[in-house]
Amino acid sequence: VQLQASGGGLVQAGGSLRLSCAASGRTFSSYVMGWFRQTPGKEREFVAAISWNGGTTHYADSVKGRFTISRDNAKNTAALQMNTMKPEDTAVYYCAAKGTPGWGRSWDRNEFDVWGQGTLVTVSS
Repeated sequence: VQLQASGGGLVQAGGSLRLSCAASGRTFSSYVMGWFRQTPGKEREFVAAISWNGGTTHYADSVKGRFTISRDNAKNTAALQMNTMKPEDTAVYYCAAKGTPGWGRSWDRNEFDVWGQGTLVTVSS
């Protein structure tokens, strides 16, 4: 599978943005999908993950209640809806597909082996 992230941009604090991740390849529906983010000088951190059928989701505490991850296996897409955004949400966001089977360690970036190119999100105060 190959991934292409899009939807980043500039938004004011309190605003919303929706990121999309388009996947190519016939096996998209079998992957746990995740979103991660990274700022300069920091490690890439977990944001959210969703199981292969969308039935299970997991969020970092910092975004819980504000962000929603979703997927549409018929369209080979995943999305991250970001609401009530804060300046500390500013980062490059990456979508990723988990290389190991199952839901375990879905928060661990080392479990994900296919990455999109990243899309920059900037939240102004």
